[in-house]
Amino acid sequence: PIVRDVFPADLKPHLQAAGIARTVVVQAAATVAETEFMLDLADEDDSIAAVVGWVDLDADDAEATLRRLAARPKFRGIRPMLQDIDDTFDILKPKQLAALKLLPKLGLRFDALAQPRHLPVVAALADHMPDLPIVVDHAAKPFIAKGILEPWASDMAALAKRLSVVCKFSGLVTEAGPNWSIAGLKPYADHLLACFGPDRLMFGSDWPVCELAATYENWLAAAKELLAGLSPAEQDAVFGGTAARFYGIS
Repeated sequence: PIVRDVFPADLKPHLQAAGIARTVVVQAAATVAETEFMLDLADEDDSIAAVVGWVDLDADDAEATLRRLAARPKFRGIRPMLQDIDDTFDILKPKQLAALKLLPKLGLRFDALAQPRHLPVVAALADHMPDLPIVVDHAAKPFIAKGILEPWASDMAALAKRLSVVCKFSGLVTEAGPNWSIAGLKPYADHLLACFGPDRLMFGSDWPVCELAATYENWLAAAKELLAGLSPAEQDAVFGGTAARFYGIS
């Protein structure tokens, strides 16, 4: 149901309905060509504030590609698709680490498209490179549909002790499935808030992937309900401030 071309014009009605002025576009394909396509769109559309792309960290020209992309004004970081790599520890290989060490020097960030199995690995990466800004996408995709909290909860709490790491409050309805409920999401949402706090937690729409379980508006409403106990300033952090600071958006 989500296999289709998606352009800024398709997102605009959702942004307008939500009162969102600018957004971060994140890669969906493991190609540099898609990253360059998104950067071209961002050059034309002010609603795209930043782009997180993809680079083959195992390629001999990885560092050259990173330097070239970093010259584009809205390029903010990379997202290797860890969830699609069988080797859980792949990102800690010497060749990948050599490329990742360039990111802080170029002012770039690392989006970790992780699963629960990767959380100790991301913690090891943060320890090895404490100057690398890391964000965990979709809360590392906990097994919400099965109601399983551990070891995700313990590993997430341990990871949150690394202050260079923040977390996206996103993808929860997708992991819960079409029959999701606020009650089913609440233990996971509460744990993320307890671990990271509002200043290290950022809302993400996960659109259009969220359409597998909810509309953009449904998920935004659910997120606001789950975080209703926060003060207005804390809600502002989760729904914009954290992302603006992390991705360097004015």
